[in-house]
Amino acid sequence: MAKYTPMIEQYLSVKEEAKDAFLFFRLGDFYEMFFDDAILAAKELEITLTGRAGGADEKIPMCGVPYHSAESYIQRLIEKGYKVAICEQVEDPAEAKGVVRREIVRVVTPGTMMEGKAVSEKSNNYMVAVTEIDKVMAVAACDLSTGELHVTSSPSSKEWLRDEIGIYTPSEIIGDEGLIGWIKEQAGPLGKPVVYTPRSKAPDESGRRQFGEAAWIRLEPERRACVAMLVTYLGETQKRSLGQLSRISAYEPEQFMILDPFTRRNLELVETVRDRSKKGSLLHLLDRTQTSMGARLLRRWVDKPLLSSSQVEARLEAVEELFGAFMLREDLKDKLKGIYDLERLVGRIAFGTANGRDLNALKLSLRQIPELKELCSDSRSNTLSRLASGLDDCGDLAELIEEAIADDPPVSVRDGGLIRPGYHAKLDELREASTNGKRWIADLEAAERQATGIKSLKVGYNKVFGYYIEITKSNLTALPEGRYERKQTLANAERFVTPELKEREALILEAEDRMLDLEYGLFTEIRDKLSANIPRLQRLAEAVAEIDVLRSLAEVSSDSGFVKPVLTDGYDMIVENGRHPVVETVMEGRAFIANGTALKQDASILLITGPNMAGKSTYMRQVALISILAQIGCFVPAARAEIPIVDRIFTRIGAADDLIGGQSTFMVEMADIQVMTDKATARSLIIIDELGRGTSTTEGIAIAQAVIEYVHDVIGCKALVSTHFHELAHLESALPGLRNYSMAVQESGEKVHFLRKLVPGAASTSYGIYCAKLAGLPSVITDRASGLLGELEQVPVAAGKMSSPAASMDAVSAVREDASPVYAAVEPASASADSKPAPASDMGIIQLSMFGDEPVQPQSASAKEDARLRGLLKQLKQADIMNMTPLQAMGLLNELKMKAKDL
Repeated sequence: MAKYTPMIEQYLSVKEEAKDAFLFFRLGDFYEMFFDDAILAAKELEITLTGRAGGADEKIPMCGVPYHSAESYIQRLIEKGYKVAICEQVEDPAEAKGVVRREIVRVVTPGTMMEGKAVSEKSNNYMVAVTEIDKVMAVAACDLSTGELHVTSSPSSKEWLRDEIGIYTPSEIIGDEGLIGWIKEQAGPLGKPVVYTPRSKAPDESGRRQFGEAAWIRLEPERRACVAMLVTYLGETQKRSLGQLSRISAYEPEQFMILDPFTRRNLELVETVRDRSKKGSLLHLLDRTQTSMGARLLRRWVDKPLLSSSQVEARLEAVEELFGAFMLREDLKDKLKGIYDLERLVGRIAFGTANGRDLNALKLSLRQIPELKELCSDSRSNTLSRLASGLDDCGDLAELIEEAIADDPPVSVRDGGLIRPGYHAKLDELREASTNGKRWIADLEAAERQATGIKSLKVGYNKVFGYYIEITKSNLTALPEGRYERKQTLANAERFVTPELKEREALILEAEDRMLDLEYGLFTEIRDKLSANIPRLQRLAEAVAEIDVLRSLAEVSSDSGFVKPVLTDGYDMIVENGRHPVVETVMEGRAFIANGTALKQDASILLITGPNMAGKSTYMRQVALISILAQIGCFVPAARAEIPIVDRIFTRIGAADDLIGGQSTFMVEMADIQVMTDKATARSLIIIDELGRGTSTTEGIAIAQAVIEYVHDVIGCKALVSTHFHELAHLESALPGLRNYSMAVQESGEKVHFLRKLVPGAASTSYGIYCAKLAGLPSVITDRASGLLGELEQVPVAAGKMSSPAASMDAVSAVREDASPVYAAVEPASASADSKPAPASDMGIIQLSMFGDEPVQPQSASAKEDARLRGLLKQLKQADIMNMTPLQAMGLLNELKMKAKDL
């Protein structure tokens, strides 16, 4: 005897095709899972784990979910990162010999979800494929629910790959083992990584069949390979037509401003840093769209600002027209409100999952297009007129749906009631037969009641026994002899049939079965006709989405008092009374202090000093956001703005460490600076907040100055740098393109007011102790800190060589002046084998070794001082600082201070 029953053997055979997925195995009205799938699914879905006799030897674990509610369970598993393979019966049980044949009809993965919570209305659900061929990397991104497919490529660079993937925030990434292995190593997850090798021996053919020969050969070989991998994967998992993938949108990376994931996060473009929500982000401010497809397009614009001034100007021209035309904006808004999500409706039609209500939603949307087109055509905007000229209202498709689909169809396409009366003659005949038959049944009930005198007699129906006459047992004696044929006995009644009733039942049921089959066939025929017009509908959806976004930008610009920026091909960025667009909206009636910006060839770097909480970070972010707003085609928050095209924005804002990667805040900052120095061009914008922190004061000053000099002398781009190292203020006299600025502060007795105003000149202090007081630190600490600060300002900073900020500035200035020139030629970062670093003692600085036992000696220290110094350092090294209370730490510091006075 076989170990398992034939049905379980079939299950195991199908499971071999989906080893990495839960197998939803259709048995009657349930999807069942067995063995390890059942154990894990019961845990993850919190459903009952039972057992089933699977053979002579064992009872196998089993659990299941009803097929009609399976979608919610599938979504829960997908959200947890699993795959689900759906196995259906593909053979009529009445015709099956033995076990009914079953096959996997679809594999649901995070990147192939079409509906549900995982698919947000206002954001895409992208799946990404990555390849590397002949030192060229390619990225293909697809949203199966909308039919979008984008592809690009670049010379191999993992930084580029990370940045490009980050734009799409994919839910799933497929690729070969090498690239997927690197993606898995990233501290920030980029999406669910899947190692994938196409089963097809010629994956290129799948792409050629999907998009056609002409479109296929226009792609570069590296891009073709990437798209082929993606399409093959979708074909293997979805096992159905992918008609929504009708075209490939290929683009060059150089078409868009580059914003790495850290910059998008720091600037809070689409979500906030604190809680990763849309509310509080730039996208949230700009999103006044009326359609879901418009909201998704707006996000793509924010993620990928343009580098083509002509394309930006076209958007600005439309926004300008709508900015001054309130009634036009409102009329467009009214029409856009009536348009459903065309992209996802089209996706469901192509996928074969659209029902009658989806088709009616499409019809209602298409009915809005003629008036929308007229509004845009009548405007004075060339951009809106161009969009209107390309609007195909698809009136023929709307008429087809109007003629065929009922006004209020059921959710299920198998329940009947989908097709409007009068659309199909044969269907109308069957409906009439069914209706007449049911009328005959009603008449029969009345006639039998009269003939028998039994008022409680009733004619009923169920799926098991069909139509019947039911009579309570107390009335059985009133039945005429031989009139009825007994069919079923109940506790309190008997059910009967008559020859006439059985004959009529056969006619009614035959009519209903034929009617349902015919109606479903007619519906799929209509859906197929719509599928043949998917490219038309997708082009319409794109145009409507663009009109929606332009109207949204105009409304925000008008309500917020933004101005049209002047785009230039030059270098200078001039902003008068600029404002942070998001911060301004949450001021709740308080005035936002506007600040201007003037970044020019002769003043390309602003070195900003001043206290925390004074607005340095807000100011620097607002400059970056004004550039981004201008290059997506939006007005900007300023009195006047002259904006050059910026090819890339780099930001280093806020403290952040990489615990998983084992990197400190300072190491992360240095890594970010390395990317800036490597990738920035003269057209870039660099923003660094608190440059050089995280290490010793002297090293921090040295690194900060070196970075600023490199940006000034080598890159030559626009830069905003904030720092608490006031010693760097001297660079204004050494670097012709650097200007000192600070955030204005007003002191009134012991009170300090941060004015949030950027003013020329360097700050004299950072007001750190005052900020500590505002934060609520105990007065014993802040008072002690004030006393220590006064003492420290009177003692040498480093072995007596820098006794004051002025002396520090002079010393650092000397370093700059001794280099002639500083960056005459840029050398590689690695030094030669023979080169040796200058000893710390030559610079008059005592540099303690982090792990060694001996410090580097000062240049001129007596033997006696040396011995004392060693003792002092030994005491410092042995101190258990991490387990001290604040008071114990201050006591130790005071003791070391007293000993140091004698050195």
